[in-house]
Amino acid sequence: MEKSKATIHDISEALGIDSSTVSRALNDSSRVKGKTKKKIINKARELGYQRNSLASKLRTNKTNTIGVIVPRISRHFFSSVIAGIEEVAFNSNYDIIICQSLESVEREKKLIETLLSNRVDGILISISMESTNYDHFEAYKRQGYPIIFFDRPCNILENTNVIINDFQASFEATEHLIDIGCKDIVHFSGPQTLELYKKRRNGYMAALEKHGILVRKEYIIESHLMQEDGIESAKKILNLPKVDSVFSANDTAAISAMQYLKKKHINIPKDIAFVGFSNEPISVVITPSLTTIEQPDFKMGKEAFKLLFEQIENKTSQKENKTKIFSSKLIIRSSTKR
Repeated sequence: MEKSKATIHDISEALGIDSSTVSRALNDSSRVKGKTKKKIINKARELGYQRNSLASKLRTNKTNTIGVIVPRISRHFFSSVIAGIEEVAFNSNYDIIICQSLESVEREKKLIETLLSNRVDGILISISMESTNYDHFEAYKRQGYPIIFFDRPCNILENTNVIINDFQASFEATEHLIDIGCKDIVHFSGPQTLELYKKRRNGYMAALEKHGILVRKEYIIESHLMQEDGIESAKKILNLPKVDSVFSANDTAAISAMQYLKKKHINIPKDIAFVGFSNEPISVVITPSLTTIEQPDFKMGKEAFKLLFEQIENKTSQKENKTKIFSSKLIIRSSTKR
């Protein structure tokens, strides 16, 4: 038979002390003398008493818990962002519930409902690739809960985004390819329903235009940038008139494309140079190592939590859009060293 949990009344009965005094002592109230408080705490430990923190938090209408929704936890970028969030959340006495949308908008909607039912104080989210209608975010905000978007910005009223300058990062990545002599540059683009991938495509196009290189629609290959998409994109570039380089909007598609092309006896970077985006750990250990854009993921996580924390603790209602923009860094490796 399962042993019942010790209660405040059990401690009260064991010590012959009023239960209200026991409750105050366990809540570290200054109204209880140090010697009595110590006696109560020791007895609580002896009896295996565990405070019902959830009930206590719900009484104050605050759970000190936030929800974090990412597309895929397996992506290094998102796991590093989560690590940054967790570090400052822990130091602020907040718990986090981590969820993944798997790039599904229906799953994303369900997760928001679940987090609401669990009474989280706020949400940090990187939206799914399928999120083209933002009604579910608006509905969440209308209930008075704060939400911060990171990595993938969301254009809704009175909103905060934590991002990098995707346009500038993509411009620099493409210009690097031009600087090493490339002119026939393919762009592996993500879905244009997302502002993130629009900005990366626009950065690519702006770099070509600056250097007088024609922008060709057939050289912009759009996909979800998964591993299999990289392989399909590699097959497509073999059918183009001439390709001397690729700028991919993420590392995953770039790496799988490189692996496929190597099997087809394409020399990288001599025949086709590659630049990726995100600096996934594998990008430095593959052969050749991948030139890529490094993002300050850990710092972005810390900043996203701090902004959410301010809104929760100060109970401020945001009246205007805010965007925190971080700088990125081009990491040059073997895939562009000719």
